[in-house]
Amino acid sequence: MLDSIDSQNIDSQHIDSQGIGHQHAVFKKTHSIPHTDSPVIQALFGGTFDPIHYGHLRPVKALAKQVGLKQVILLPNHVPPHRPQPEATPQQRLEMVRLAVQDNPLFTVDARELERQTPSYTIETLKSFRQEVGEQRPLAFIIGQDSLQTIHTWYKWEELLDICHLLVCSRPGYQRQLSTADMQKWLERHQIETPSPLSQKPNGYIYLAATPLLNISATDIRQRHQQGLSCDDLLPSEIQNYIDSQGLYIQ
Repeated sequence: MLDSIDSQNIDSQHIDSQGIGHQHAVFKKTHSIPHTDSPVIQALFGGTFDPIHYGHLRPVKALAKQVGLKQVILLPNHVPPHRPQPEATPQQRLEMVRLAVQDNPLFTVDARELERQTPSYTIETLKSFRQEVGEQRPLAFIIGQDSLQTIHTWYKWEELLDICHLLVCSRPGYQRQLSTADMQKWLERHQIETPSPLSQKPNGYIYLAATPLLNISATDIRQRHQQGLSCDDLLPSEIQNYIDSQGLYIQ
């Protein structure tokens, strides 16, 4: 679902007014990775964000508070392997993400996946971040309980915990029990009950967080737009205004 940077700074890609590139930049947000004696968890959260909404933002904010995350990097996907193709363009989805978090210092945006012309595989993005932050810094990838249920279908999923921790947000209607005995054993082998070990090891743990259960989906938002229904309580007003200005999700 996902996928330059040195050990001191990660600069998001430069976005021009027509597309995604390195010239005529009108948007640049820097996420720094300081060297420190106390490990700081670098957290990543990827998604199609078609559009980004409160079901993305509020659980991650709650997760950040539980775990003590200082920064969460949002990674809009280009070509998600496991989902239908997005309705909004990459440039529109990136702009919606930028608008959604522009006043929240917890979040920053990385556009690297949108430069790809190939499917966005999480494992490839995680490997690139691991190379950039070094071998010892804790790296965490945020997913929902729904994704955990199907994680065994991901490309090279067995390698994920060799690179990062998994932080799992609750989702309404999904159980914590995984679908097969083998997957449940895998979960129990790596699961921790409190978040404190996450900062003591660079990778290998799964933490199931108690985050708000918000029954909001991008699919529902798009359908509501097509029906002319209000979405004011489902996503930030800046995103609603942008959707209206771009004429998105009306067919």
